[in-house]
Amino acid sequence: MKFHSLNNPTEKVSFKDAVVAGIAPDKGLYFPERITPLPAPFFENIASLSNQGIAFKAIHQFVSEDVTDTQLRSILERVLDFDFPVVDIEDNVGTLELFHGPTMAFKDVGARFMANCLGCFSKEGEEVTVLVATSGDTGGAVANGFLGVEGVKVVILYPSGKVSEIQEKQLTTLGRNIKAIEVDGTFDDCQTMVKTAFLDKDITTSKKLTSANSINVARWLPQLFYFLFAYKQAKMQHKEIVFSIPSGNFGNLCAGMVAQRLGMPVNHFIAATNINDTVPQFMASGSYRPKPSSATISNAMDVGDPSNFIRIRHLYHNDFELLAKNLSSYAFDDDTTKQAMKSVYKKTGYVMDPHGAVGYLGLKKYQETHANTYGIFLETAHPVKFLDVVENNLDITLEIPPRIKSIMGKEKVATQIATYGELKSILKDS
Repeated sequence: MKFHSLNNPTEKVSFKDAVVAGIAPDKGLYFPERITPLPAPFFENIASLSNQGIAFKAIHQFVSEDVTDTQLRSILERVLDFDFPVVDIEDNVGTLELFHGPTMAFKDVGARFMANCLGCFSKEGEEVTVLVATSGDTGGAVANGFLGVEGVKVVILYPSGKVSEIQEKQLTTLGRNIKAIEVDGTFDDCQTMVKTAFLDKDITTSKKLTSANSINVARWLPQLFYFLFAYKQAKMQHKEIVFSIPSGNFGNLCAGMVAQRLGMPVNHFIAATNINDTVPQFMASGSYRPKPSSATISNAMDVGDPSNFIRIRHLYHNDFELLAKNLSSYAFDDDTTKQAMKSVYKKTGYVMDPHGAVGYLGLKKYQETHANTYGIFLETAHPVKFLDVVENNLDITLEIPPRIKSIMGKEKVATQIATYGELKSILKDS
C-alpha cells in the first residue's frame, strides 16, 4: 500500500513516510492509493469480534508495509482500552459516545494511534517535532498521546480565547516535551501557520516536522474504527443506519466514508455544522467557497476552510452528483443548538455537549424525510469540557470527572504569538 498526494497521484510514498512528512512536498494531503473492501463475512459476523479484532482487520491494509502484525496488535491494545457505547436517546436515535478516553474526546483514538506509530518509527538519536493546530480537543488529545514519547517534541497552536478553559488546561499544563502556543487569531490562522511551516525550507532543512492534525494519515484513518464499532452495536436494529457527524475539519466524516468503502453497510452520512457553513453551502450550490471562520459555542467546528473536504471529494471522484447521493449537510446557529440541548435534556435527561447537539439536529433534520432509519449522531466530547455553556444553558451542575479535576488547579504555561514570523523563531530555536 502506497499513499499519494492529492495534488499529484504519481508521487507515492509509504505509510511511514506519509506519517513522518505529514503533508506532501507539493502541499497535497496524502491518500491511500486504493481501498480494498473487506469480505462480506466480516460484516455479517462483526458482532462476534472484539474491538481490537475489528480495528486490526480494518487498518491492516493501510499500515502493514511499515508496521508488523505484532506491533499493530500491541498498538491497538494500548489505543482502544476504553469503551465506545451507542446509547439510545429516542426512538430510532442513538448517540455514539466518543468521550470515554483519557482526554474525554474523540481525538484520543487518532492521537494515540499516531503517537504509537511514531514510537515504532523513531530511531535512536533522531528527533521529530510534531506541529499541530487545534480548535479545541485535538490539542489535549495530542498532548496526552505524545507526552513523554522518546524523540518527539510537540508544538501546539491554539486560538486565544476560542477554546474552553478545560480544553486550554489540557494542552497548557503538561510541560515536558509539550509546548503550547497561544495565537492571537482564529483556528484557520493557526492552521495556516502550520501549513506554512511545513513548506518553509529554513525550518525543514534543520528540523524534521510532522503534523498531528487530521491532515496526517495516522491521525485521520484510525477514526474509521469507531464507525465500525457503532455498526457492530446497531446492526441488530435491522433498519437502514445513517450517521450524523458534527463537522469542522471533516476528517471524522471522511474516515466514516472510508469505513463505508471497506464495506460497512451504511448508505448515508450527514455533515452537521454550526454557522461555519462552507460545506452545507457547497452541497446546496455545487460551488465551494471557503470563508473566514466565526466563533460559536461549538468551537471545535469553527472552521471556514476544512482541510479534509478535499479527501471526501476525491473519494467521490469529484463527482458532485455521486457525493450528493451519499451526503446531506445542514447548518445550525447557537440558539438552535442551545434549544436542542434543552429539549433533549427535558425529555430524556441526556446531557449533550454543543457539538453533539449539532449532530443531533442534523440527524433529526434528515429523518424528517427519511423516517424509517436508525440514526447515530456522534457525541465527540464530554459535556464537562464545555462546562459554562452546558451548565448555564441547562441550569444544572455537572459532576467534574477526576481526570479533569486533576488539571484544573495547574498553572497554564503558553507562549503568545500573533505572526508566522514569531512561530518560525520558536521552531528554529527549539
